[in-house]
Amino acid sequence: MKIGTIILAAGASTRMGGEPKQLLTYKGQSLIRRITDTALALQTGPVIVVLGANRERIAPELASLPITLVDNEAWQTGMASSLKMGLAALYITNKDIDAVLILLTDQPLVSVGLLQFMLETYVSENKGIVACRYDDQLGVPALFDRKYIEQMLQLEGDKGAKWVIIKHRQDCAEVPFEAGAIDLDSKRDVELFALAQTGATPS
Repeated sequence: MKIGTIILAAGASTRMGGEPKQLLTYKGQSLIRRITDTALALQTGPVIVVLGANRERIAPELASLPITLVDNEAWQTGMASSLKMGLAALYITNKDIDAVLILLTDQPLVSVGLLQFMLETYVSENKGIVACRYDDQLGVPALFDRKYIEQMLQLEGDKGAKWVIIKHRQDCAEVPFEAGAIDLDSKRDVELFALAQTGATPS
């Protein structure tokens, strides 16, 4: 089974005051390097990383890794453009892929074990989508059977993978991942996450 992975990392981190959240560190690694290493450890197929804002600062973190870097110059139009760029890059060179795994950089607790469990669920549940459940919602990391690629290529604006999950809820298997709710979107998120790691209480 051949699974392609797309890591969406094109955003400008506006709520971080302009500091790229992709370069935040957790356990001595930048978030972008961490999620890319995690994806590569699966060894299930090609890994595509979509960059946009701050590309020149982020790309060096991934130097020498066996991945494909895609530059989304239209990143400001929303997540759909990054997803479509990643899918196009993946599908042009790998028409034989069985499914696509979608990852973000700002969920620091995504592990190889979680992704492997998602792949196992995809095989055992015989569903076209496997999505993670946290905070009473379904979202990424998410795995999509190749039959959904065409539909994802039609997305516009801020419609991303979650929109496809909601639309095809009956064809979606769930994997519990409460830590998926940890989403480092703002400086406050980062502070609270750092405190949680040390066991301190927020001020």
